[in-house]
Amino acid sequence: MSEIKTSADMLFRNGRIYTVNPGRPWASCAAVKAGRFVAVGEESDIEPFVGSDTEVVDLAGRMAMPGIVDIHNHIMMGGQADLYELRFSSSHSISEIAGAVRGAAEKAAPGSWIVGGQFGNDLLQRLNTDAAAAELNAASLGHPVLLRDDSYHNRWASAEALRLAGVTEETENPVDGEIGRDLDSGRLTGLMVEAASGIIERALAKVGHYTAEMDRAAVARSIAVLNSFGVTGFVDAASMQPILAALKGLDDRGELSAWAVCAMPIVEPGFMFGTSGEELFALRDQYRSAHVKPDYAKMFLDGVPGAKTAAFHEPYVADPVRGCCFRGTTMLTVPELIRWLGKCEKLGLAAKIHCAGDAAVTQALDAIEVVRSFNGPTALIHHIAHASYIAPDDIRRFADLGVAADLSPIIWFPTVFLEAHKAAMGAERAQRFWPNRDLKLAGALMAGGSDWPVIPNPDPWHGIEGMVTRRNPAGDFPGLALWPEQALDLATVIEIYTIDAARAAGLGGFTGSIEVGKSADLIVLNQPLFEIPADQLAETIVQMTFFEGRKVYERNHEQ
Repeated sequence: MSEIKTSADMLFRNGRIYTVNPGRPWASCAAVKAGRFVAVGEESDIEPFVGSDTEVVDLAGRMAMPGIVDIHNHIMMGGQADLYELRFSSSHSISEIAGAVRGAAEKAAPGSWIVGGQFGNDLLQRLNTDAAAAELNAASLGHPVLLRDDSYHNRWASAEALRLAGVTEETENPVDGEIGRDLDSGRLTGLMVEAASGIIERALAKVGHYTAEMDRAAVARSIAVLNSFGVTGFVDAASMQPILAALKGLDDRGELSAWAVCAMPIVEPGFMFGTSGEELFALRDQYRSAHVKPDYAKMFLDGVPGAKTAAFHEPYVADPVRGCCFRGTTMLTVPELIRWLGKCEKLGLAAKIHCAGDAAVTQALDAIEVVRSFNGPTALIHHIAHASYIAPDDIRRFADLGVAADLSPIIWFPTVFLEAHKAAMGAERAQRFWPNRDLKLAGALMAGGSDWPVIPNPDPWHGIEGMVTRRNPAGDFPGLALWPEQALDLATVIEIYTIDAARAAGLGGFTGSIEVGKSADLIVLNQPLFEIPADQLAETIVQMTFFEGRKVYERNHEQ
């Protein structure tokens, strides 16, 4: 009888378990019962939990650690991109993009849409020409084509897609957006910037390009992909009702193998449509479940630097359209942002605020400071998403105000993305990108994420290596390091991807470290992270992923 009460369901033995628990950072064994760790330590610590029915996992000396928490992704869009869309590299030239489109058009059913991505931000000006539009239209073979850029804020559309969306040369720019026109001829080029992207996306949505069944399959596929990289928790950064429904459905069927935290938009994003704001917030408990936690609101405060839609204190490089002193603009005023933050706090929702430019970061911090002065302390942790360009005086304010720095996407090393920033802002300013060490020294809570599918592959190990080396793990831009003084040590970076991300997501009491009472979320690695050169961290392979003590991924020898 005593064995039934005390025996573990599972034992991890003979391992090098990095717990991310400062009280006991390393262990060789861990015991699990009912999805929770009941013992962590050495053989003597787990011996009382050994029973005749206990499953034993021999780690064979391999390193294990807590599951990773991805603080920022788009779970449905990631799966859609993986399953249904045309994919090409952000380093593709216009001709290479056209070639990929032509290949897809030759195979597509008559009249069907071709959807894909992702073209580089550095191409925006070159796409906004008659010549580029002609190349895309010829390649499309008459199909409507919608291509997304590597920021997912901008689109390139064929003439047929523009026609179906009702865009003509007389169509005026929407608020917070721009419809591309050749600077000489004034003709439409198909380039759609920021809010203009939604015009094309809405036309795609109206034809039912993605069905509810496809949406569910996309979310399931995304969870499986994340598990394969060791991710056992995530924050979906723009959760519309279909995403909430898909996640809740998976959990109800016992098929959700990660903690799912949802950030619900205060207004319709340009790439998703449906109920938003307070109307959506009112439905959140309908979708809450054991593992689905709709506890955040999403706010877009500005755009992206490469398209000159992010808001900065200093002006962009002069251009023929915007002139010499353009700094970008924010999409909400400080009073509007204060009102939204107040509403969210009253409802028990933390905010995830998209801020790509340093002026947007300042505005967000200003608004949070005002709300703090009225509401006083709170257990809610607001996020500034893409905390990448930050005015020096604002860095300490993250810690002072209890705001988390959402460090995503995985671009804290030289990339094509950064090249677009250099063109827009000038090289010196552009490279003062991701002040990670300064944030850490200031005591800010930092959390790692992917922003998948903005980053085509949500592999956290590339981000982990990049934060340590400040170099591109893929070997692109060899010899270059991005602001190397901002590098962090490996132990700190692992915390940023595990316990700190869990705390920022409101999951710190459940996961993020291997401790008695926490969810048995554990991953087994192919190499000992602390014993290899830093430039080999991106080669890390997850061999097994466990969520609540259940094996949800195992790598095949053929993979």
